[in-house]
Amino acid sequence: MGSSKLIELIAIAALGGLSSILANKGIAVFNDGLRPIVPEFLEKKISKKELAATSFALSFGLVIGFGIPVSIGASILLVHSILLMTDIIGSWAPEGKKGMAIAGIIGALYGVGLVLGLQAVVDAFALMPVNFIDSLSQVGAPVVISFSIFPAVAIASQHGFKKGSISFVATLLTLFIVKQFGTFKLGNGTSLTLSAEGMSLLVGMIFMIYYAIKVKSDGSNSNESLVSVFLERVNRIKRNWIWLSAMGGLVSAATSLLLIAGDPISLNLLSEGKMNEAALAAFARGIGFIPLVFSTAIVTGVYSPAGTTFVFVVGILLKGNPILAFVVGALVMFIEVQLLTIMAKALDKFPGIREMGEHIRTAMNKVLEVALLIGGAMASESIAPGIGYFWVIGLLLLNRKAKKPVVDLAVGPIAAITLGIIVNILNLIGLFTPVVAG
Repeated sequence: MGSSKLIELIAIAALGGLSSILANKGIAVFNDGLRPIVPEFLEKKISKKELAATSFALSFGLVIGFGIPVSIGASILLVHSILLMTDIIGSWAPEGKKGMAIAGIIGALYGVGLVLGLQAVVDAFALMPVNFIDSLSQVGAPVVISFSIFPAVAIASQHGFKKGSISFVATLLTLFIVKQFGTFKLGNGTSLTLSAEGMSLLVGMIFMIYYAIKVKSDGSNSNESLVSVFLERVNRIKRNWIWLSAMGGLVSAATSLLLIAGDPISLNLLSEGKMNEAALAAFARGIGFIPLVFSTAIVTGVYSPAGTTFVFVVGILLKGNPILAFVVGALVMFIEVQLLTIMAKALDKFPGIREMGEHIRTAMNKVLEVALLIGGAMASESIAPGIGYFWVIGLLLLNRKAKKPVVDLAVGPIAAITLGIIVNILNLIGLFTPVVAG
């Protein structure tokens, strides 16, 4: 094994190990839909099993159905194939120091295994009698688009139906316009596509902050006595700046070695040797991710292991210099964490903004409950057409009558996973033959 290959394996092992540990400690998770759920576990509102099941259903289908297939043939890994799986590894590993060690070791081994045996992973799942992994990816499909709805829901909760409806329409129009007209030609045959979900979320956040800022203080609280939901959450991220900076450095270093890429567009450009175009595409994506990552981080106290994704830009610009990329990437992540603090302090000066925190968190959970239920139903129906909807609706309603019901947001993912297992068992004993829906 050459020294360059050894360096690559060390980098990917460190990346997989540390990101698994961060997920296990509830410091950072890559899946945007999982981020608001982690505090629910940390505050003991849901169990470890529910967190693990939700993480698995949200991420596993995307790893097998999106991350790995996109990576095959390009010799560069789409980061989703690593960081979504380390979310799962960290969520499943037990709590405490023992769990950290288990998460770190398994995460490191997974990273190395992915580099050495990418195709084997896909082939292994193809051996199942009924392949439900592709269908499972549908569980998380509604989450991405539905995330931009939560500002309107939060506004309606805090300021009333009328203002919520205005925000909803503005968000919808932004989504439509960016989807229709959000692609720009850059020359050299490349194009820049704005994230419709990211831009619509940004518009929703602007409305939410605008309405909150207009709330006048009643003068009953002095600045010294104010306890901020925002600052408390952000301080949790700030306390973990060393972990997060190291993670940002590793992402940049792995990118500089052309081991990983942050999105399919920059991945394909990197594989073609178009570094400047790849850096521009990654930079544009980072801008689109600022509102999503920052808003979920401020509200939940849980960050992303890749931050706002600008660490990928650092890695591309410093191609072939992993040590320098690590240092600069760590610095970029540190600056992001400090900007979170500045933003939180600025927002805390307005009483409407302070009150907004709980409304955001509630809205996020409500949106996730509906999105995951719809996603679970879509996945289940895809796994077993004609039975899936019956299965999910039945489990949802029966669960509410159980002595120890699981939280509603876990029902859809759990239903899809269990149905996938059941149909495979039934197929093995000759009682189920898969059919194609539609």
